Amino acid sequence: MTDAYDPASEGAKMSYARDMSYGDYLALEGLLDGQRPLSNAHDEMLFIIQHQTSELWMRLAIHELTAARAGLAQGEVRPVFKMLTRVARIFEQLNGAWDVLRTMTPSDYTQFRDDLGRSSGFQSHQYRMIEFLLGNRNPAMLKVHEHRPQLHAALTAELTRKSLYHVALDRLGAATGQDFAGAYRFDAPHAAQDAIREAWAIVYQNPRAQWELYELAEKLVDLEDYFRRWRFNHVTTVERIIGFKRGTGGTSGVTYLRRMLEVELFPELWQVRGQL
Repeated sequence: MTDAYDPASEGAKMSYARDMSYGDYLALEGLLDGQRPLSNAHDEMLFIIQHQTSELWMRLAIHELTAARAGLAQGEVRPVFKMLTRVARIFEQLNGAWDVLRTMTPSDYTQFRDDLGRSSGFQSHQYRMIEFLLGNRNPAMLKVHEHRPQLHAALTAELTRKSLYHVALDRLGAATGQDFAGAYRFDAPHAAQDAIREAWAIVYQNPRAQWELYELAEKLVDLEDYFRRWRFNHVTTVERIIGFKRGTGGTSGVTYLRRMLEVELFPELWQVRGQL
C-alpha cells in the first residue's frame, strides 16, 4: 500500500490561520450562507441558486459595460472590443443557466411558488441597470425600486447619462461629419433614425475606411444577439414551467416577456442590413 499523497511535501501551504485563504478572498462564508429556502421543496434551492448566480454575472456585465462606455467616450476603442465580447459571453453563460432551471417541472415549482410572495425577477435592479446602460430606458420602471432609495437613486442617475449606444453614436457622427446629439434622449428608449441608419450604411459599405467603427458595430450586434437569445430562453423557460399564469410580481408573465422580445437596443444596426 502506498502512502497517501501529502501536498506539503512539494511545498503547498497547508495552514491559513494567519494568511488569507481561498474562501477568505472570495468571501465564501457570506456567499454560501445566502441560500435560505422558505419551504421544504427540494427544487427551491435550484431556483435560488440559479437566480443568485445570474445576479453575479449581471454584476460583472455592469462592471464591463460601465468601463466600455467610459473607454469609448475617451477614444480607447480597442480595449472596449474585449469588454463587449466579454459581456456577450456573459449572456451566453446566462443562457446556459436556463437549461439547468428547465430541469424543474411545473409540479416541482408549485411546491414553493407561493413562498415567493410578490418577489419576481421583474424587480431585479441589476437587470434594469443593464437595460439603462444599453439604452432601453423607461422611467416608469423606476417605481419598482422606490423602496430601496440607494438603488433608486443609482438608476435615476443613470438616466442623466449617455448610454453606451449614445456614446457609439457620438463616434459615428464625428467620423461621418454629423451630430446625432439631438437624435436621442437620455430618459427614453432609443428610437430608430433614418440619418443614423444612413451613417452606419456608410461604414458598412466601406469597412476598411472606418474599420474601428465597423468592428464596434459588429461587437454591439453580437452583444444584442446574445442578449436576445437570453430573453427568448427566459420566455420559453417560463412558459414551460408556469404556462400563461401571471408572474409573481404581477406582470402578465409570458405575454409580458414576449413583448420584451420586440425591443431593439441598437435598431439602426439591424435595419442597415436590409439596405446593403
